[in-house]
Amino acid sequence: MNVLVVGGAGYVGSHVARCLDRAGHAVWVYDNLSAGHREASMPDRLIVGEIADRESLSAVLREHAIEAVLHFAGYCYVGESVEQPAKYYQNNVVGTLSLLDALRDAGVSRLVFSSTTAVYGVPERLPITETTLLAPINPYGFTKRVIEGALADYAHAYGLGSIALRYFNAAGASRDGDLGEDHDPETHLIPLVLQVALGQREKITIFGDDYPTQDGTCVRDYIHVDDLADAHLKALDAVEPGVFDAINLGSEQGASVRQVVDACREVSGREIAVEIGPLRPGDPAELIADATRARKELNWHPQFTDIRATIETAWRWHRDHPNGYRS
Repeated sequence: MNVLVVGGAGYVGSHVARCLDRAGHAVWVYDNLSAGHREASMPDRLIVGEIADRESLSAVLREHAIEAVLHFAGYCYVGESVEQPAKYYQNNVVGTLSLLDALRDAGVSRLVFSSTTAVYGVPERLPITETTLLAPINPYGFTKRVIEGALADYAHAYGLGSIALRYFNAAGASRDGDLGEDHDPETHLIPLVLQVALGQREKITIFGDDYPTQDGTCVRDYIHVDDLADAHLKALDAVEPGVFDAINLGSEQGASVRQVVDACREVSGREIAVEIGPLRPGDPAELIADATRARKELNWHPQFTDIRATIETAWRWHRDHPNGYRS
């Protein structure tokens, strides 16, 4: 299949593009490189462009006879979305609607959309299923929720088939060791902790240690980025024209902040200084996925279910690429 990966030079997108290529698909990457990295993309298949440029996107789709699109070109910092909501609505909503109309222009009827657990907000029950109330509590989560609604409407009105994959916490690096996380600024816990292990950061701050969890710190469901890539490959095959679906992706295993820090100490063999900070408003005590539908409908089974194994791949990447793709 001829596939376009929009945002395919970013963290998850680059892993997915490689997975698709190895599975035999003809892959093209479309990215403006504002957050992605040329080194993480497929250099001979990279097209630099803006998601809001409908004419350019339509031309790319036609020129390469694209049959399906995977969309990762969204801003994803929760805090920034609160401070700069206009940026998030312009890119994540307006830009994505431009992409959807480019698909209509070119007659492309298959899309896999990168969504998020943030569409659920603070759930009343765990684990989180796809029927959990969608109640995002920040602009980032709300923009993803808006696009999920648009996808359902486009399926009904225009025959677009799509699957929104609601990720929990993406983590880790490629098994090959040459693709990994390189964000500016970095906000994900595991790379922040490993920066302390590398001496790039003095300490890691744990925001709150009196949550109603086993050790008092927040618990999250970490899913390895290669497992995410495999899920996208399977979702691509499962998309049906005229049908919208949303599916959770998680390991169904919870790891607390303290457990992550301890695992990073063990894997790196280095000391990691910790300080306790105040709770952050809106931070749920625990977020764990119910990925039953992913197993049943996509025949997807994550290979990384132990947080230590995920951290081992992340440590290799950060140790060997201390300055990210500039290393």
